[in-house]
Amino acid sequence: MKIDGPLAVLANPGAGRGRHRGVLPFVLAHLRAHGHAVEPLSASTAPEALAAAHQAVAEGAGALVVVGGDGTVHLALQALAGTGVPLAIVPAGTGNDFAGAAGFTTDPHAALARIDAALAGGDTSTFDLARLTAADGTVRWFGGVLAAGFDAVVNERGNRMRWPRGPIRYDLAILVELARLRARRYRLVLDGVPQERDAVLVAVANAGSYGGGMRICPAADPADGMLDLTVVRPISRTTLVRVKPRIYAGTHVTHPAVDTYRATRVELAAEGIVGYADGERVAPLPVTVECRSGALRVLTAG
Repeated sequence: MKIDGPLAVLANPGAGRGRHRGVLPFVLAHLRAHGHAVEPLSASTAPEALAAAHQAVAEGAGALVVVGGDGTVHLALQALAGTGVPLAIVPAGTGNDFAGAAGFTTDPHAALARIDAALAGGDTSTFDLARLTAADGTVRWFGGVLAAGFDAVVNERGNRMRWPRGPIRYDLAILVELARLRARRYRLVLDGVPQERDAVLVAVANAGSYGGGMRICPAADPADGMLDLTVVRPISRTTLVRVKPRIYAGTHVTHPAVDTYRATRVELAAEGIVGYADGERVAPLPVTVECRSGALRVLTAG
């Protein structure tokens, strides 16, 4: 696939809590030095970034290069899904889970080398995306994981907290919600087959990790045309604390309280849960999630 048009570059200045602010100038200089026409997208807020990405795609960008983490990639997916315009990622966020799933190393130099090789050869691959439809008809695309249980509740509380600043507030949110831990009644419809069950955590994944390497759905493959689900049945606080470290290795799925499923279409409902996809607040449940095979094109070398 020949890459025509300029490279639109979308960056989040706050990605990685500011640690990677110097990456964007380096990326722009590198791409220009290698003879590419580059159009940095100007945006200081998420809505501005989303609008800029949509405009760049509509105006014929050859590819969209994201310099940032999962949140910035999530914005880019809203503009890229189903268009055929390829994505490239220079990981520069706190969490770079989708970048890893798509094959981009966390080292910016190595990521740029991959992008250079892909542009030289016009090499792209296709990946699946998850299409989420909320109760009000709003549609959001995500590449990684929809959190719809304890993890989503923690995110919701952490985002409401104004003190302390930084990641410690999410640690505090975990402690608060752990003390309030309770199972909720979920209605799941997997490829038309309904079930109702109590659970403390439900995750729906296109790619298997979130939160900076937590492999919540370790078997998920973003190119297999399927969604993976992990459901944690009612467990005690002590058991949850004991099982949580195993998520990084993906071995939590062997615990007797953990069930896994696969489906192409998932309907998910529960009271009092706001879903978070790719770490971003998306919609209150109920939601419907569908796997759209090959909806995303990604620059790949070789």
